[in-house]
Amino acid sequence: MIEVKNLHKSFGDAHILKGVSTTFEKGKTSLVIGQSGSGKTVFLKCLLGLFHPEEGTIAYDGKIYSELTDDQRRNLRAEMGMVFQGSALFDSMTILENVMFPLRMFTKQSNSEMQDRADFVLKRVNLEDAHNKYPSEASGGMQKRVAIARAIVNKPNYLFCDEPNSGLDPKTAMVIDNLIQEITEEYNITTIINSHDMNSVMEIGEKIVFLKDGLKEWEGSNKTIFKTDNEAVTNFVYSSELFKKVRQMYLEERA
Repeated sequence: MIEVKNLHKSFGDAHILKGVSTTFEKGKTSLVIGQSGSGKTVFLKCLLGLFHPEEGTIAYDGKIYSELTDDQRRNLRAEMGMVFQGSALFDSMTILENVMFPLRMFTKQSNSEMQDRADFVLKRVNLEDAHNKYPSEASGGMQKRVAIARAIVNKPNYLFCDEPNSGLDPKTAMVIDNLIQEITEEYNITTIINSHDMNSVMEIGEKIVFLKDGLKEWEGSNKTIFKTDNEAVTNFVYSSELFKKVRQMYLEERA
């Protein structure tokens, strides 16, 4: 579980996060949504420990980050997995070497132990035959699955994903969504996803936090987002004609 209390973050005169408080539970996929400039990326980087807030606290299973020693922070970082927007694979490494990279960074396992673990997670994401390929030889969907395998290879307690469906076609995006949700439940991970993809919100948004201008404007789930009368949320969610129709159908069913 990650507990965020009264988080503030500024850069010079720009006040980006303005007292955000929320909780992310283990075993659930939580999505952070909002328009560009809402503070999503800064919020995620605060959770990762890359930015340090001026006010507020972030607690990881009861451990308050600002109170940890440098060694404790390094240990906590080893419990985090990250799926970057562009996958961020190393072009000069094979897929197997990419997945083994965090093990080389954070563990003292033997090469055979690291390879066994990498084999296991690659099989988990249905890439057991891709070990010797290079990222340039893999499709966008395959690269995302490699990124997920690398993110979970060190058995993280916390998984962070930044726009994991960016650049993918709808069918592949759904595969990635389902994979992230399955892994979250299977390994009881606290998973937080920055997303603008409303299909992801509706499919796997067990917890949704909507940010606007650095404030938590609304939170709920994909089961309650249709019911909200928060104008900022409805303007964001129903900006497409498809979701306007879905909302209209929902309202007509209730009438």
